[in-house]
Amino acid sequence: MTSSQLLTTHLHDWHVAHGAKMVEFAGFHMPLWYKAAVPEHLATRTAAGIFDVTHMGRAMITGPEATQYLEYLLPTRIQRLETGEGTYSTFCTMKGGIVDDLFLFRLAENEYYVVVNGANRKKDFAWMNKHADGFKVKVANISDITPMFALQGPAAVMILQKLTTTDLSSVPRFSSIQIKLDGHEVIATRSGYTGEDGFEIAQLNVSLDEKEKAVNLWNRILDKGQEEGLVPVGLAARDTLRLEAGMVLYGNDINEQTSPYQARIGFIVHLKKKTFLGREALVTEKQEKPQQLRIGLIMLGKGIPRTGNPISSKGEMIGEVTSGSISPLIKKGVGLGYVQRAFRKSDTLVHVEIGKRKRWAEVIHPKRMLSRLKALASSKN
Repeated sequence: MTSSQLLTTHLHDWHVAHGAKMVEFAGFHMPLWYKAAVPEHLATRTAAGIFDVTHMGRAMITGPEATQYLEYLLPTRIQRLETGEGTYSTFCTMKGGIVDDLFLFRLAENEYYVVVNGANRKKDFAWMNKHADGFKVKVANISDITPMFALQGPAAVMILQKLTTTDLSSVPRFSSIQIKLDGHEVIATRSGYTGEDGFEIAQLNVSLDEKEKAVNLWNRILDKGQEEGLVPVGLAARDTLRLEAGMVLYGNDINEQTSPYQARIGFIVHLKKKTFLGREALVTEKQEKPQQLRIGLIMLGKGIPRTGNPISSKGEMIGEVTSGSISPLIKKGVGLGYVQRAFRKSDTLVHVEIGKRKRWAEVIHPKRMLSRLKALASSKN
């Protein structure tokens, strides 16, 4: 597919004008990096980075039975969410496999805002509409009229605060707020894909024909963050940031053949709910305990794990890598993968087979990965 055939975000021309290396991603022409991936990664860890994430899918779910519909569609209890609160969840098949992972926020009694993966936009909207039958609910695709930015890093909240009178420090993690940023109406959610604090910002009712509004808000955020070291960040650093944080990437680390329990995100499954898609399969799996589980990997020496590399112990293959790269924090390889249940515990030593060599790696729970990497980086300084 040529660049002229790809979809573009509201900020596409800005990216090109500022020298971004552009690539195809999820059907869009997107920035891979601006100057270099590693400085962009480290700037996000130490100061702040801003990402164009307009390629993600966004839905507004409304109607008198919106809550009942979502209770059926998702394994997570939705009814308990207060206005403004959000949750991480998944769509699951009847067999318990993951159709996609997502964030959902309750904006009002029967109004919900959902963010799904860019690569799955078409599939996800078909899934939501298919299962809306029988419910008094409307699923509106607002992806093309909501340019979306992610502002992430230790200085992110302080930078964004300069553009609003609303106290952003009081917004809890995984919560949403509808505010004006420099006069622009937005939904701001305290969430992200980097392991750092920050907000994801959906600018409301801005079509591609009005892209200058998105460019204006993007530039204003960059201007306000200049003093703190804010930089624009591309897809390459976005991937290494999420990998260091042990966060899954759909298509690599989760898919319709993996369940929330295998992926070790079982906290999203609330089996006390009597009815939801995939419940019977997930009840059975929890009782029987999944035999393959997701783990984090930190290489102890040379070698960068890559998708598909075998993971072994004492010559026996026990799993494989699903995502891998070099960690800019510690300048060593890191990865995610699945292994037999007996090898899931942190501090277990395994081999990752890279090329013809077996390289030692330390197993770590994905949730602990970033804190471990930061501690290792700190000990070297």
